[in-house]
Amino acid sequence: MAASAVQSYEPIRWADLGLKNGIDIGSFRLRYYSLAYLAGIMLGYWHLSRMIRSPGAPLAQRHADDLFFYCTLGIILGGRLGYATFYTGGDTGIPSLWTRPSELLSLWHGGMSFHGGLIGVILAMAWVSWRGQLNFLRVADYIAVCVPFGMLFGRIANFINGELWGRVVASPVPWAMIFPDAPDQLPRHPSQLYEAGLEGLLMIVIMLSLYWLTRARFRPGLLVGVFTAGIGAARFTVEFFREPDAQLAEFARSTGLSMGQWLTIPLIALGIGLVVRAMLRPALGSAQRAAASSAVEG
Repeated sequence: MAASAVQSYEPIRWADLGLKNGIDIGSFRLRYYSLAYLAGIMLGYWHLSRMIRSPGAPLAQRHADDLFFYCTLGIILGGRLGYATFYTGGDTGIPSLWTRPSELLSLWHGGMSFHGGLIGVILAMAWVSWRGQLNFLRVADYIAVCVPFGMLFGRIANFINGELWGRVVASPVPWAMIFPDAPDQLPRHPSQLYEAGLEGLLMIVIMLSLYWLTRARFRPGLLVGVFTAGIGAARFTVEFFREPDAQLAEFARSTGLSMGQWLTIPLIALGIGLVVRAMLRPALGSAQRAAASSAVEG
């Protein structure tokens, strides 16, 4: 019944959109996924440089430069090592990348793990904070505002590449698509665009609004807490529409949740904890403002 409902309308064919996974430069193809990483990192660096010019910034431009370098390494190395850890080996049906160290840096073979990249960025922030004697939580707040840029570009690149498609639609939707590499050629959710909207665009609006329109940056942990809970909730939601990785489909069926959802639950809990902690503590500078107000009244 569901299958006949799915076929009762004409879905969009991804192949008819005329998309290519890169730009051909002679015999070399510059892939959009690489450009997405580059665009996200560069835009994030530019915005961080603007943020630190506003009052109350916990770091200087030299620290932003260091973060740009080490966070880039963290994204690439963490993302790849996370993919090797969570998505290969064991019962996945894919030989563990840990047994083939020479392929760990072959980014054109295999994939990248969001959670691994997140861990890499956390380690990069910890290193720069320790070396520069900075408050780690406040540095994390500032980085969290910039991360959604990369999420937006990365998910759009996934769509342009025709990869990481969604599940087969259960009822007709006008934006359902047939992806050429999907095994059954049935209409599917373009879950890459759902992720771009929730993890990217929505989080950009939320984080920029909190930073530029409120005093959230003066409550250490609030911005990174909102980002962590928000990105976790967005990823958890989208996973209901995203096709589980082929090697982990059985894992998703047996546990009721995908690997991405299981890895996201701790993020949501951590984010909520950081928000509660930040709201229960006085904002930076509140004591000075209270003292100044008392002096004026006196």
